[in-house]
Amino acid sequence: MGRRILNDALRTMVNADRRGNASALLRPISGVMVSFLNIMKYRGYIKKFEVIDEIRVGKIRVELDGRLKDCKALTYRQDLKAKEIERYRVRMLPTRQWGYVVITTPNGVLDHEEAIRQNVGGQVLGYFH
Repeated sequence: MGRRILNDALRTMVNADRRGNASALLRPISGVMVSFLNIMKYRGYIKKFEVIDEIRVGKIRVELDGRLKDCKALTYRQDLKAKEIERYRVRMLPTRQWGYVVITTPNGVLDHEEAIRQNVGGQVLGYFH
């Protein structure tokens, strides 16, 4: 259920970016979605986001940067060991220059570079480029 919510939100962002919209409204929200958006903001793929009405169902307004080409969440569980992350990244992302794989680890939700640096594995949530 949670990965479907994440996938719908990411597809909404990609569609809004392709239409040329400056922002997108995502609902419903989850904690994993907020972590995913924090990584995207840190890496410069979105400008900022704000959580609106967190008590009930909640909404997130995302300010888009125009850099987002594709963004997907995996709806199946893909477990990765720390040694397998680089091979998976090469297979999923188009080039070495851009894009990140987001992994949920025992240390929290991390992108592939942080997971390799911390030498932890986990489950793949999705990717963006």
